[in-house]
Amino acid sequence: MNKLSPQLRTVNVTRYVTPLREGGSLPAIAEADDNFLYVLKFRGAGQGPKALIAELIGGEIARKLGLKIPELVFVNLDEAFGRTEADEEIQDLLKFSVGLNLALHYLSGAITFDPTVTTVDEKLASQIVWLDALLTNVDRTARNTNMLIWHQELWLIDHGAALYFHHSMDNWEEQAIRPFVQIKDHVLLKRAAELDNIDADFKAILTTELIEAIVAIIPDDWLTDRSFETADDQRKVYTRFLNTRIANSAIFVKEAQNARQALI
Repeated sequence: MNKLSPQLRTVNVTRYVTPLREGGSLPAIAEADDNFLYVLKFRGAGQGPKALIAELIGGEIARKLGLKIPELVFVNLDEAFGRTEADEEIQDLLKFSVGLNLALHYLSGAITFDPTVTTVDEKLASQIVWLDALLTNVDRTARNTNMLIWHQELWLIDHGAALYFHHSMDNWEEQAIRPFVQIKDHVLLKRAAELDNIDADFKAILTTELIEAIVAIIPDDWLTDRSFETADDQRKVYTRFLNTRIANSAIFVKEAQNARQALI
C-alpha cells in the first residue's frame, strides 16, 4: 500500500442502537466488535455509495490538513443483521446495506456547534472554508453546521453532500474549475480572513500523490458508476478532479473572498 494512504480499520456491526432521524439518509448509532460506538452511514441510503465516497474523501483530506474529524472506519454489515428489526424502513435500509459501509467514531457528549455561542478564530475558520470550497460542500451552513464541540474543540462531521460533481461526471473537467458560489452561505465565511495564507499552506500539503493515495482506498464495490469500464477508471476521475481543483484554487478562493466582502 502507498505509504501516504490513510490506514482505515475495518469493524463488524454487533448491535444497532438507535437511528439518527436527521436528514434523509437515516444514519444510526451502532456498536461494533471493538466495543466502540459509531455513527454508521449506510450504502443503501438515498444517495447510495457516492455519499460514502464523499464522506471518505472529505474526511481524510480534512484529517491530512490537520483538522479534527472523528476516526473513519469501514464497517461490515451481515445480511442476517436486520431480520429482527421491527421498523420496515430501517429493515429495508439494512437489507440494502449488506457488505461494506462507513462510520465515524461516536463522540459521546459532543454538542452541536452554535456560532452565536462559540467564536471560531480566523485561521481555523479560513481552513474550514477553504476545505469546503475545495470539496464543494454545500452542507456547512448556519441552518446545519455539521460541526461539533467536543472537549472544547471543534470537530467536523458529515461530508456526504460534498463532491456533488460525481452525480453527473460527464463534464468533470468543467466542474473542477468552477467557483463555488454556495460558499456565500457558509457558517464561518465571515471569520475567514486568512484565505490567501491558508491557500498557500494547504496546496503545499495536498500533493498529487497524497490525493491519489486517499482516492485509492475507496472500495471497489462503492465505485458503481456504469459509465466507467472499471473501478480504477472512476478513481482516476476523482483524482484528476481534485488535483485540477487544487491547482486552480485561486478561482474558489476569490469567490469566497468576494462573498465574504459582501458580508462585512
